[in-house]
Amino acid sequence: MTLFNNMTTVAIYTALTVVVLIWYGAAANPFKVAGLFLKENLFNRKYNAHFVLLILILFCNKFELRIEKGMSNTHDFAGFFQSIEGSFVANFQHTFQHDWLTPFLAFMYVVVFQALLIASVGIYTLRSPNKRMFYATCYAIMINYAVAIPFYLFFPVSEVWYHDPNVSFLMLQVFPNFEHQYRALSGLNNCFPSLHTSISVTLAILAAKSGIKRWAWFCGISAAVIIFAIFYLGIHWLIDMCGGLALATFASFMGIRLSKATWSLRGRRGTVVPPSPVSYLREDAK
Repeated sequence: MTLFNNMTTVAIYTALTVVVLIWYGAAANPFKVAGLFLKENLFNRKYNAHFVLLILILFCNKFELRIEKGMSNTHDFAGFFQSIEGSFVANFQHTFQHDWLTPFLAFMYVVVFQALLIASVGIYTLRSPNKRMFYATCYAIMINYAVAIPFYLFFPVSEVWYHDPNVSFLMLQVFPNFEHQYRALSGLNNCFPSLHTSISVTLAILAAKSGIKRWAWFCGISAAVIIFAIFYLGIHWLIDMCGGLALATFASFMGIRLSKATWSLRGRRGTVVPPSPVSYLREDAK
């Protein structure tokens, strides 16, 4: 079953999924959210600066692939990973492989993964007080890439299917042109840490902190399914997933902390905090 013919198909599926997710997570008209997003980018310099930085760090992943091609370091640590975890991925894939499950998990891996990030930006633009969760998301995603890219450059680990002959790359069953169309966005030896794990779990943690229960539930379930997919499709090692979980925990914590610090500094600079009634009583007592 061919689910994706090319990147145009992926883009259409992603756009439709984003509309549905924003409608579900924000409980609002997606076009209203899109209008607010455009308004914030046009008239809110701080919002626009964070969004531009988020886009730039996503492009850095593509630049990393270009830099990697010119590097002489060709050592692959996939063999080292397999010596530690053995045939975990092969056994996992052979246990769960089924015709109906492959297109569903491929859709989660290719479409829902990126739709979650886009929808989160829209939902927090509308539903987060002072846009704090939007800023936390921007910081957390930037940290994910900033930490992962050096590993991709200097600690290359090939995907499981490429290294282990007992593992199949099931993505090709539903996206035959994956290697020619999608591979430019995802290096073959950019496995550790798993960004599909780290970013999906980061979004789940942030969603839990946002107070939007329906969005928190959906992001949490999606993160679990995407982690299942990285093994099922034969892409990531178990160690990649562990590294992704550690990175997600760190990135989400720092993202929330940085967003709080930003608003704390803004409050100190632009807001006069009135003294409490207790302070007046103390002054009278003197």
